[in-house]
Amino acid sequence: MTELTRRGTIGVVAAGLAAAAAPGGPVPAARAQLTSKTFVLVHGAFCGGWIWRRVSDLLERKGHKVFSPTLTGMGERSHLLNKNIDMDTHVTDIVNVVKWEGLADFCLVPHSYGGYPASGAIEQIADRVSSIVWLDAFKPDSGQKVADVTNEAFRKLLEGAVDNGDAGFGPPLKLSPVFINDGDQPFVVSKLSAQPVGTYLQPIKLSGARERVAKRTYIRIPKYPNPGLDKAFADCKADKSWTTIELTDSGHLAMFDAPERVTDLLLRAA
Repeated sequence: MTELTRRGTIGVVAAGLAAAAAPGGPVPAARAQLTSKTFVLVHGAFCGGWIWRRVSDLLERKGHKVFSPTLTGMGERSHLLNKNIDMDTHVTDIVNVVKWEGLADFCLVPHSYGGYPASGAIEQIADRVSSIVWLDAFKPDSGQKVADVTNEAFRKLLEGAVDNGDAGFGPPLKLSPVFINDGDQPFVVSKLSAQPVGTYLQPIKLSGARERVAKRTYIRIPKYPNPGLDKAFADCKADKSWTTIELTDSGHLAMFDAPERVTDLLLRAA
């Protein structure tokens, strides 16, 4: 009985291999996996990895691997909020996901504030990053602080928290349509958490590793007015090594307003 089972198993395996090798036969798993891509999605201020859920689901259904870490002190990690969290902390959050998960040849996608810690992370993991997509994200120069580019409303919240000695500031209690559509606004606002103060006050240290990534794309959402993002887009547009795209039919939180479109753009740019 054992011999018959072995022969039967061998026959099934051989038949499967023959079918896979035949023209028009099924694609071998090893070859199919070659088309799979890996993404590390970095959220913006007051958010968490949850902000990417719609895009993550779409990417994973298409067979891709997605990591969307929540930065320390925010989202489901908001219970860790403390005065010691700074830009270095959030840079390390991204770097450690890459190191502990053993990631390589992946696409790094920061949104908004996420452009700061993502830029810092590339300084340590540049050899593992094959492409980057800046989704309406800040593109800082070395020595810049987030406080230098934030809007007036967020700056007032930050200053109030600094004066009070608080560990975090915000989040905003309402988001206008330039951020997100009216239908999703209540859900998003209910999930927002405070932003660690130190992340806005510590200057980023960069050597230019971001500009050495082979494949670079910047997606600007002009519906959301912000001089810092306008400058980032203009700089990328003037640099032919960057691909630039304008997403005109979405608010700043495009992963909610236009998840299918964002997913398509990421797959094309990765």
